[in-house]
Amino acid sequence: MKNQLFALLTTAALLTAGTALAQDKPTLNTAPPGSPPPVPRPPVEPTPAVPAPVEPAPTPAPQPTSSSPSGLELPSDRDVKQAGGSSGNQEVMRKLFIYSGFGLGYSSYAGYSQFNASISPALGYRVTDKFAIGPGLSYTYNNYGSDDPGTANLSFSNFGVKAFAQYIVYQEFLAHAEYEVTRAELPTFDANGYYIGKTQRNFSTPLLGIGYRSQLGERAAVDILGLYNFNSGINSIYSNPVIRINFLFNLGR
Repeated sequence: MKNQLFALLTTAALLTAGTALAQDKPTLNTAPPGSPPPVPRPPVEPTPAVPAPVEPAPTPAPQPTSSSPSGLELPSDRDVKQAGGSSGNQEVMRKLFIYSGFGLGYSSYAGYSQFNASISPALGYRVTDKFAIGPGLSYTYNNYGSDDPGTANLSFSNFGVKAFAQYIVYQEFLAHAEYEVTRAELPTFDANGYYIGKTQRNFSTPLLGIGYRSQLGERAAVDILGLYNFNSGINSIYSNPVIRINFLFNLGR
C-alpha cells in the first residue's frame, strides 16, 4: 500500500516538472518573413504664412494755405538737396541776370555839337536782394557837328569795358554807378581850329545817377537811368546828362 502511494506521488511530481519545462521552452517563429521596416522620413517644416497686403491709407487732398492758395507746395531748396539735386548751382543761377543798356546823349560846347548813342551788354550778379554788381562791354557811336562845313557830321566808333554796381534804395528806385575804360576815336584840330583828322585815346568815364525799375513779369524788368559823367568835355564819349534804358533778364528758374 505504501509502495503504491509513493509511486503515485512520484509520477505526479514528474508530470508537474515536465509541464513546467514545456512552458519555459522558447517558441520558434514559424511565420513567413515580412517586409523590411519602413525608413523614417525627415520632418517637414510648415510653410510660413504670408501676411495679407496692407492697403495704404488714402492721401488727404492738399489744403490751401496763405502761402499756397492752390494747396500745392513746390519743393524747396532743402528738399532738392535731400533728393540728390544740386541746390547750390540753382541758387547761383537765380542770382545771375543779363543787363543790356541803350543810351542816348546830346551836348554842345564852344560852337560844336555832339550826339552819341551807346549799347552796353553786361552780366550781373546779385550779392544781396538789393545790391548787384557785374562786368560788361560797351560800344558808342559819336557824331560831331558845327557851323563849319569842314567839321560837320564827323562820325566815330568807340569800344570799351566797364563794371557797374547798383543798389535798390526804395521799392522801384535805385542808385546806379559805372566805371568804363574806352578806346575812343576823337577829332583832331589844328591851332586855328580846323579839323585835320582822327586820333585814338583811352578814356576813363565814371558815371553816377539814379533810376527807376519797372517789372515786366517775374523774369524781366526795364530800368530808366539818368547818369552824370564826371569826366565830361568836348572830347568825352558821353555828354551830360546820360540817359539810358537798360533791360534786365533773370537767368535760372
